[in-house]
Amino acid sequence: MIEKLFDLSGKVALITGGSRGIGRAIAGGFAEAGADLFLCARKEETLQEAAGQIAGQTGRRVEWLVADMAVRGEADRVAREALSRFGQVDILINNAGWNIPQAIDEIRDQDWDYLLELNLTSVMALTRALVPQMKQRRWGRIVHISSIMGLASTPKRNAYSATKAALIGMAQASALELGPFNITVNCIAPGPIATEMPMSLLSKEQQDALASRTALGRWAEPEELVGPALLLASEAGRYITGTCLVVDGGALARIF
Repeated sequence: MIEKLFDLSGKVALITGGSRGIGRAIAGGFAEAGADLFLCARKEETLQEAAGQIAGQTGRRVEWLVADMAVRGEADRVAREALSRFGQVDILINNAGWNIPQAIDEIRDQDWDYLLELNLTSVMALTRALVPQMKQRRWGRIVHISSIMGLASTPKRNAYSATKAALIGMAQASALELGPFNITVNCIAPGPIATEMPMSLLSKEQQDALASRTALGRWAEPEELVGPALLLASEAGRYITGTCLVVDGGALARIF
């Protein structure tokens, strides 16, 4: 009975930013749980590698498409291609995102626009494109990858925090609209996760400082997001909607 709650057999999951980091980890976990996958990311080489490894290890069908979610119109193309190849998308993981640290009086319009398009607008557009077929089948799971930076922040995270907070608000509204169709909509707010983005943007001193802020005293590995994502994407989480699941090692539990 417990295993069936987390079983994704017969489901198709679309994961943006699915070739590495959090997206790659979730993709592998979902395939192990029985789901077929449609992955998109910007680089063909990493997509091919991820798809090949996951398919080889799990025997699941793994399709992929090179797409830049920061480009208007790409979300619709991704949705059309996924539906064309699979006929359905049951689970949507909106994971693609980036950060450009800038103080409020240093933000450049092009950087603001880029982060807004990638972190927020593409999420809306892809969700909008896939919801109708979920409604028809009266089943769906939508998970936006937000951040603890959407619940608290730090200097020079103005644009990033704004987009990640907006995802939480959008998920709450969407959950109310889609609940009658048995579609749940949630966010996951990761804390310090050792992926390319923070590792490339933060100095070793900053990385150590963030680790010390957590209750566990360390950064998480991307694979530690698989369990929370599987909960929200499966029957195990069927009564969880309109909420934000914080996975931060206890970072937000600390006041000083």
